[in-house]
Amino acid sequence: MEKSELKAGDKAPDFNLVDQDGKPVALKDYAGRKLLVYFYPKASTPGCTTQACSIRDAFADLKDLGVAAVGISPDKPDALKKFVAQYSLNFALLADPEKKAAGEYFVLGEKTMFGKTSVGIIRSSFLVSEDGKVLQTWYKVKPDQTVALAVEFVKGLKR
Repeated sequence: MEKSELKAGDKAPDFNLVDQDGKPVALKDYAGRKLLVYFYPKASTPGCTTQACSIRDAFADLKDLGVAAVGISPDKPDALKKFVAQYSLNFALLADPEKKAAGEYFVLGEKTMFGKTSVGIIRSSFLVSEDGKVLQTWYKVKPDQTVALAVEFVKGLKR
């Protein structure tokens, strides 16, 4: 049976992408702390801006919970750099133009917009443990729910 989603307990697929400054970033760079990995369709679009700004605004709360954050999209580093500058984002955005990481996290799917169907990024987020295992997945997450769901889940772990 072919797998179609990651589940809690799975090993998080490694990624090795470049950030908005062209610097290589890999999953292993975050070993020893929790990581909120979120996939979004396109920088500077309304939903993606809402999502990124909610992570920016909750950065201190996430850090207090021991959680780092990284966003991944098919955008090129130049577009990501503009997005980071425009909204003063305080975390790395990674370029996945070939959608390799997106495929490994099973976030590619059919989307219909204005009557046209295409394959694109299904907005999703993942909480990865200190040792690289998936703690929780949120496929088709709403932009304004990414942080709330992750914070609620991490706080639940501490009980």
